[in-house]
Amino acid sequence: MESEKLLHDLIVERLRGKFSSGYKDIAVNAGGSPDMVLGNHGLTIAAVEVETEKSITSEKAETWKTLAQSGSKLILMVPRSAKVKTLELLWTHGIADRVSVGTFEIVISMP
Repeated sequence: MESEKLLHDLIVERLRGKFSSGYKDIAVNAGGSPDMVLGNHGLTIAAVEVETEKSITSEKAETWKTLAQSGSKLILMVPRSAKVKTLELLWTHGIADRVSVGTFEIVISMP
């Protein structure tokens, strides 16, 4: 479980850097939900949730549903290998049209 948290935190930090060029206000909620809130000029534009293989569950989809109904855009970042599972959960919970799904993967190339 510790490696899952390390991966989660690594992805959150990488995303903070990626989003910094497009959003003036970036708030990271350590241990909270959503993982990150993106804003400009005092307005909340999007909420970002980073998930790992083990955290993508039907119960978690209920949290996504609540976030998606908040009025801000919801961006889910999931492992590339779990995208299909994530999309199935979004359709099952009726929120596929209100959530954007991005993926990540860690690639190690050996010489």
